[in-house]
Amino acid sequence: MTLDRIECLADAEQLAVLGQLHTKPEDGLGQGTIVLLGPGEPGFWAHVTASPEFTDGTPDPLDRWSERVIGQICDDVGGQAVFPFGSPPRPFIGWALRSGACFVSPASLLVHATVGLFVSFRGAVVLPRLLDLPSPSANPCDNCTDKPCLSACPPKALTAQGYDLPACHAYLDSEPGQACMTRGCRVRRACPLASTYPRLEAQSAYHMTEFHK
Repeated sequence: MTLDRIECLADAEQLAVLGQLHTKPEDGLGQGTIVLLGPGEPGFWAHVTASPEFTDGTPDPLDRWSERVIGQICDDVGGQAVFPFGSPPRPFIGWALRSGACFVSPASLLVHATVGLFVSFRGAVVLPRLLDLPSPSANPCDNCTDKPCLSACPPKALTAQGYDLPACHAYLDSEPGQACMTRGCRVRRACPLASTYPRLEAQSAYHMTEFHK
C-alpha cells in the first residue's frame, strides 16, 4: 500500500506519480524503487504559487517548495527524496525512459504517455524496497500520424536532429517569440496530448522566463 500512500500525499500537494522504476547499481541509491513525481493539473500552479516559498522573496521558490513537500512525503513513507536540480545531478530523463511511461519524441524532447510534451518532474521518492511496477505504456507518438511537433518551431530549433539552443534563444528575443514566452514552447503546445493536459499558461510563462534568463 506504500504507492497508494504516496499517491494520496502527492495528490494533496497537487503532484502526480508520472513513472515508477527499480533502481540499478549505477544509480547509487541501493536496491529499491524510484517513484517520479510531477505537477498534477489543473490545480498545481495555483497551489504552489500560494505557498510560503512564493511569497517570501527568496530565490528559487519552486525548487524550495519541491524540497519541502517531497521531503515531507518521504518522511511519511520512509523514503529518500531526490531532485532534478542541485547536487549531485540525477538522471531524471534516463529514469523517465526506464520507467516505460516516457519516450523520445520525433522532435527529440521527452514525451509522456498521458502528459505529452509538457512532462516535467519536481522530484522523486526512492523507497528501499522493490514495488510491483505497472506495465510499460504505449508510445503516444506511434499513433500520431501528423507529428505536428516536427513543424511547430519557427526557427527550426527542435528537430529530429537535435536541439539548436542559440536559435531557440534568438527567437525568444524576437517579437514573434513572445508567444512562446507567455504561452509556452510552440513545439510542446503542438503535441495533441497538450489539449488534454490542462497546464496553465502562467506556469509555462514562469518556466520560459527562468529558462531564458
